[in-house]
Amino acid sequence: MAHDMVVTNARVVTREAVFTGSLRVLNGTIRTVDRGPVACPAADDWGGDFLLPGLVELHTDNLEKHLMPRPKVRWPEIPALIAHDAEIAAAGITTVFDALGVGDADEQALRGQHMRGVLDAMDHAVGAQLLRSDHRVHVRCEIAAPNAVTLFEPFADHARVGLMSLMDHTPGQRQWTDIGQARIYYTGKKGWSDEKFDRVVAESRALQAEYALPHRRHFLGYARDRRIPLASHDDTTVGHVEQALDEGITISEFPTTVEAARAARSHAIGIVMGAPNVVRGGSHSGNVGAVDLARKGLLDVLSSDYVPASLLHAAFLLIEQAQFSVTDAVATVTANPARLAGLHDRGEIAPEKRADFCRVRLTGGIPTVLSVWREGRRIV
Repeated sequence: MAHDMVVTNARVVTREAVFTGSLRVLNGTIRTVDRGPVACPAADDWGGDFLLPGLVELHTDNLEKHLMPRPKVRWPEIPALIAHDAEIAAAGITTVFDALGVGDADEQALRGQHMRGVLDAMDHAVGAQLLRSDHRVHVRCEIAAPNAVTLFEPFADHARVGLMSLMDHTPGQRQWTDIGQARIYYTGKKGWSDEKFDRVVAESRALQAEYALPHRRHFLGYARDRRIPLASHDDTTVGHVEQALDEGITISEFPTTVEAARAARSHAIGIVMGAPNVVRGGSHSGNVGAVDLARKGLLDVLSSDYVPASLLHAAFLLIEQAQFSVTDAVATVTANPARLAGLHDRGEIAPEKRADFCRVRLTGGIPTVLSVWREGRRIV
């Protein structure tokens, strides 16, 4: 862990303000944050670049992409994890909840396979100090999959599990309410024939009828007993949100309609939307746009989902496209996700917080991460 460090002439972004100032770090903790320069010969002059909190990512599928870079191609866990970690850190993300899905009727799919090796690799990599960012686990539970409970077993009581979400990707509801959009996605992106799509839809509905309710109850009880934050996924109706509220769920991931997002806001449920949705200008599934929700005051957190570098880019786009202040835009990728995950020691540039921060320069309006520190130690 680093000892003493002083940064000066930085454009500091706190939760309340943006100002040119200085920062002092001691033993991995922010000690002072001051306006104006400091008279310290050893200070690192940032030349007016932004000093932002380290980003906090609640939901990224990026590790899964490295574990299975092509269909049916399973990559060794340690190399996959290290490559993923490097990409995460370079994006300015100092705390990441690696989203790992459990449950898939197709046993050749990654989410239909056992993840014990992945967790063992993460434990080993952390113990050997191979990773740059702070890695935690977000378990995505596919409640309609027959093997979801069995595949969850390696995660049971594992110390890295800090977030769980309940998913149901059965075509015809939630994300895939529009069957036509689902058909386009699966036949286009995954190369399915129309006949295969129709067969899988019928099979999925049968599995949902058998497994979704008992599996939902199982995972709700597990998370509740261990006080693990719970997220719903792809809320589409007011009813979905009210069900989540009754179940003690505190996060709504990727609501697909304005109505669902408004219901979440009325019940103080945190609203998470995808950063790629912001960067691309809309949802790839044909659902509500993240910027549309942001303009209506219905967005709390951005998630990089499948593109780590989109996280900071999208936050700055909120300033331009949704009239967010710099402080509020930055909070969607720092303070707000930290709060929803119960991590109160990070996500802000403030005394006594962890010294997780990054140096960012705007180039043509696009933020570029130049360097990153975690607990006062430079990792990028």
